Amino acid sequence: MFKNHITDIFFDLDHTLWDFERNSALTFEKILGQNNIDVNLDSFLKIYVPINLDYWKLYREDRITKAELRYQRLKKTFDALGAQVSDEHIDLLAHEYILHLSTFTHLFPDTVEVLEYLSPKYNLHIITNGFQEIQEKKLKGANIDRYFEHVINSEEAGVKKPHPQIFHMALDRARVSAENSLMVGDSLEADIQGAIAVGFQTLHFNAHNEANHKICPMINNLSEIKGIL
Repeated sequence: MFKNHITDIFFDLDHTLWDFERNSALTFEKILGQNNIDVNLDSFLKIYVPINLDYWKLYREDRITKAELRYQRLKKTFDALGAQVSDEHIDLLAHEYILHLSTFTHLFPDTVEVLEYLSPKYNLHIITNGFQEIQEKKLKGANIDRYFEHVINSEEAGVKKPHPQIFHMALDRARVSAENSLMVGDSLEADIQGAIAVGFQTLHFNAHNEANHKICPMINNLSEIKGIL
């Protein structure tokens, strides 16, 4: 399936191993309740999730700052719901969201089983666009940090996936060539196309029920990795 021998596997974290949407929903359930924000959680999430993805795309493209991402995704959601929430409350919620998000530790099904299977055979690493302040907390909280030799973060790299620089930094850190490396991630643009441009082999984890493509192999469940590698 892969044209070159693989020695190192680089995983994305959010939406690939760490179940971002589930943990995010639990975080909002907690902080909206604690702050007496009177909105229906399901209605909130239905609007918030696509807005968050759109704003992450803007952030990935350096069109907005981290502060704008954290504020605007909430502001736009409350406005769409017709909820009157002050800027002061939005700033508080944005802070508490980051504070509590990493305390929830749900992983995608079979994550640990797959990491246990891969770790004796390959060097495992993380390349993530998530905020540096919480990504390591997520890994430690979910008790999977022990599987990864290197965690490369976009804030540390100074650029975000799909920029080539973050992938080159990961290769340098792991002391491996791109042709012997496999990138596994959920984002076709950030993870897959970004890694391909640098020479990685790639495996697309279809976490968002996207249409089939021929860019690279695609899996719908992490357990399928065991039949590939």
